[in-house]
Amino acid sequence: MGDLKPKVLLFDIGGVCVKSPFQVILDYELGLGIPPGWVNYSISKSGPTGFWQKIERGQIPMDDAFFEGFTKDLHVQELWEEFYKTQQAKDPRLAKETPPLPTIDGKWLFNEMMCGSDAHDPWMYPALQNLRASGKYILAALSNTVIFPPGHKMYREDFFDEPVRQIFDIFISSAHVGIRKPDPKMYQLALEKLNTFAKENAHDPRYQEKGWEAGISPKDIVFLDDIGENLKEARKQGFNTIKVPLGRTYEAVEELEKITGLALEGSHPKIPIKPNYGPRAKI
Repeated sequence: MGDLKPKVLLFDIGGVCVKSPFQVILDYELGLGIPPGWVNYSISKSGPTGFWQKIERGQIPMDDAFFEGFTKDLHVQELWEEFYKTQQAKDPRLAKETPPLPTIDGKWLFNEMMCGSDAHDPWMYPALQNLRASGKYILAALSNTVIFPPGHKMYREDFFDEPVRQIFDIFISSAHVGIRKPDPKMYQLALEKLNTFAKENAHDPRYQEKGWEAGISPKDIVFLDDIGENLKEARKQGFNTIKVPLGRTYEAVEELEKITGLALEGSHPKIPIKPNYGPRAKI
């Protein structure tokens, strides 16, 4: 990114600051013995009316009706046939005849994904702490989220009262604002909130001489995400981007070190997280 001098470091959460739910999905698919990518494909193809999309926009509660709808979205025969053909084109070793549509327990998978992605990322979390300690940047989060109901083991009375979320100056949660990435409005909302924060804090002795009084423009932002379509829209909005690779978050930390000139790494060894081929799948 050359001589980039950002004012804002904007982070996705799942797969960036905490462990990726996609790792859980990948392990699940490998356990089923199906080509990896089916779950993500079916979710993305369910479109704006899909139950995954609705829960991330906070439009529906996380109840039995949601889990029933989400499970149904994972069992569309036409999409399975379409997906399998795309995989055959990539891998000629796959059987020519489309296998039966996999039976997936949507509720079990969803909860495994959420619980499996609750742990702090061992590479990014120390970097976030070091960035916070430096005081040089506005730290913000732009995350597609869900709201857990009372009684769920991941429920918090105060959604934002959590160690990772408290690191950020601004935390934009899709389920609370009713918009999700990659909707352009999500990025525009982030820019609006960042502008407000910068101007309101420009004269604070801690932040003087950072140029915040001029506000924030898209070129002042570096956005980190693990999903290509989210990064693509961010670039359309004028943001700088860093792709965070699955299981190798340390590569994104290295990019941040180049941009900031700060030592951000923790002590965790740089060993990629590999897929789990064990019998995890519940079918």
